[in-house]
Amino acid sequence: MRLATTTADFSAYTSSQTEAMRYIRAAGFRYVDYNFGMDYAVSGGAFVGDWQRYVDGVLQEAERLGLQFVQAHAPMGFGTPIVPGKERERLIAATKRSIEVCAALGIPNLVVHSGYSKGLTKAETFAQNKSFYLDVLHTAEEQGIAILSENFDIMCLPNYYWVDNVQDLVELIDYIDHPLLHACWDAGHGNMQKTPQDEALRLLGKHVYALHVQDNFGNADQHMAPYMGSLNLDSLMHGLLDIGYTGYFTFEACSMFSAIGKRQPFSQDTRLLLPPLALRQKAEELLYGIGEHILTSYHCFEE
Repeated sequence: MRLATTTADFSAYTSSQTEAMRYIRAAGFRYVDYNFGMDYAVSGGAFVGDWQRYVDGVLQEAERLGLQFVQAHAPMGFGTPIVPGKERERLIAATKRSIEVCAALGIPNLVVHSGYSKGLTKAETFAQNKSFYLDVLHTAEEQGIAILSENFDIMCLPNYYWVDNVQDLVELIDYIDHPLLHACWDAGHGNMQKTPQDEALRLLGKHVYALHVQDNFGNADQHMAPYMGSLNLDSLMHGLLDIGYTGYFTFEACSMFSAIGKRQPFSQDTRLLLPPLALRQKAEELLYGIGEHILTSYHCFEE
């Protein structure tokens, strides 16, 4: 397996994908997950009018750095994919643009979250998501891009249903039944469930086209690096080897340092609120080292 990580690793330091790419490459990574959420948040990058010109610049920088894009994450709408309104329309348009940009960047897999809405039953949620996915899958067919649905974290909100466990993710994929719809297994979200990683991966089997590797303590979606939470890495690796996974071992450990909003406030002084970029770069180097150790220990590390 080859190590990859997301451009969102440096979202607290820059909104520029190319700048994030330079930091990622300096840490040792050669394979990258393009996070469209960074562009969506500032209405820039892939979502500008002349996006083809923007993509050309990204490709040139990737070639200069020796980086390859291997997967991407569409903008997240936190439920809006199936909630009628302007935000849903905007999100669907952005998802379709993301598919087009993936094709231009040579990215084969795009992670697209399923939707949820208060008061909907599981059956209703599945039906609404089928309509949503089939809409974006039409664009995916034109561009030859696989769409990957992801297992959510546990969000304990009353009167909501969402796909947060492996059994329901398999059921949703089988229910939609489209040759370009598969799964991205988020190990951190899975760590918040009772099903062991290896068992969950065996249930998903051939559907697993990509990973989000991140850690937590099972009670919050913390996106920490492996070894910083309670994720069992041996269980994860056994599951991946059992299903013959040959894709990328892609980190989504964006919170090597916790988000600013999660710290206790102190308005009198904020000089230590955000760790300096130099420390974040060292953390990225550590992340690469952790990944290399994990894969080398199971004799499957590839450059």
